[in-house]
Amino acid sequence: MSEGQILHESPYVEQIEKYADSLQRLSQMFLRLEEKKDAFSNEEVEAMFSRVRDKVCGRCGKCDWCWGENFIHTYQMGYDILSAVDHYGNELNTEVKRRLMQQCEKAPRFLREMLAGFHEARQNIIWVNRMARSRECCAIQLDTFADMIRSSARELENSIFSDDRLKKKLEGALRKKGLRVLGIRFFMNPEGKYEIHVTARTLAGQTIPVKEVVKTVTEATGRRFVLPGGSTGTVGPEYVTVVCREGTAFYTMQGMAKIGKGCSRISGDNFALLDLQGGRQAAILSDGMGAGEDACRESTMVIELLEELLGAGFPEKAAIRMLNAALVMGREEIHYSTVDMTIFDLYTGMCEIVKAGASSTFIKKSGQVEHLSSSSLPIGVVNRIEIDAATRQLDDGDFVIMVTDGVLDALPVGEQDILLETIIQGTDMCNPKELAHHVLEQVLAWTGKEPMDDMTVLAAGIWRER
Repeated sequence: MSEGQILHESPYVEQIEKYADSLQRLSQMFLRLEEKKDAFSNEEVEAMFSRVRDKVCGRCGKCDWCWGENFIHTYQMGYDILSAVDHYGNELNTEVKRRLMQQCEKAPRFLREMLAGFHEARQNIIWVNRMARSRECCAIQLDTFADMIRSSARELENSIFSDDRLKKKLEGALRKKGLRVLGIRFFMNPEGKYEIHVTARTLAGQTIPVKEVVKTVTEATGRRFVLPGGSTGTVGPEYVTVVCREGTAFYTMQGMAKIGKGCSRISGDNFALLDLQGGRQAAILSDGMGAGEDACRESTMVIELLEELLGAGFPEKAAIRMLNAALVMGREEIHYSTVDMTIFDLYTGMCEIVKAGASSTFIKKSGQVEHLSSSSLPIGVVNRIEIDAATRQLDDGDFVIMVTDGVLDALPVGEQDILLETIIQGTDMCNPKELAHHVLEQVLAWTGKEPMDDMTVLAAGIWRER
């Protein structure tokens, strides 16, 4: 930052910190409530015996003796039944049944009530654990959200700066173009790239293309600015804000090839390509559990929710963790999907590969191919998920190739990564779509038969702006 530029301290950051602290305290409170249960409590076991004593033994002539002088043997018989049910289910082993028949005159009813008490207590444990799991998922989401708003507030505070000399220079240049400027705000990302928001209107009912505003800002600052997302429009007699973002050094192009299991038109693999804040782009690939329509619905839901969260500004790992917690908490059966994400920083050429249960990613640089594998679980399996991540520096003409499990599983076990590396290294194709189709076709040719699983190849190339 040059002389004359001053960082602002936002008065709202402290309040946001308080919000984040409150969310994390609420998260800790959720975790301190009733924990998961792995066994029956003494009170629950005693309730089972009381149930049998009241419903079965109360009218038996031997009740006083069984629950008095012989209570140790009676309790032991009950514990043996509970242990046998835990191991064998309702069908007890022959030895336990024989001993019960010898010891108890009302053995069938004794057994029936003991089993009923056992299943009621076990159902209670299931519900307690279900509630504990839901609270843990809520706690994870609250923690993640608290971290996100805290870091976002700090990033925003650190990005705002003022430069009076540059502001006056811009106001003068824009005034010459026939604009009345209401305000100019300056932002800077962690890489030192500018974003300038100009709020202005025209005089005398004229209209000026927003591209002309961006051109003027470029000339006045000596930096190359562009309109985010290629937006267009005009500045008229009403005040509007034009966002001028410093142009990136790189751009990407992507290509995709896919085929369903058994050559089906419906695939359980889905993907998305989206622009993120701060001059970044993301390529996301998700493989739903199984194949066909159900897997397609799963992976579609995952992709759509990730697009929503990332589009709102959630950090990539935070978005995956929140989505995982929602999927685990929301249903009884396990339905999992992999998440494979590559985030390109178009200012620096760095890329981050983020994986949750996904297969290997391949990076082609200067004719050499590297593969990055993952040992993490897919989302939707466990409450707290580990996410694998790695960063690599890319340059002009480098490629990132992402594949789903079906592609690698079609190759011989133990040689999958090496063979796919060889396929990718053996081509000089520079068109991402052609490269993706080439990789898929080579894998299919290797197997010589219909796909045994859904197969998707997503190739993304990066080039320097000229």
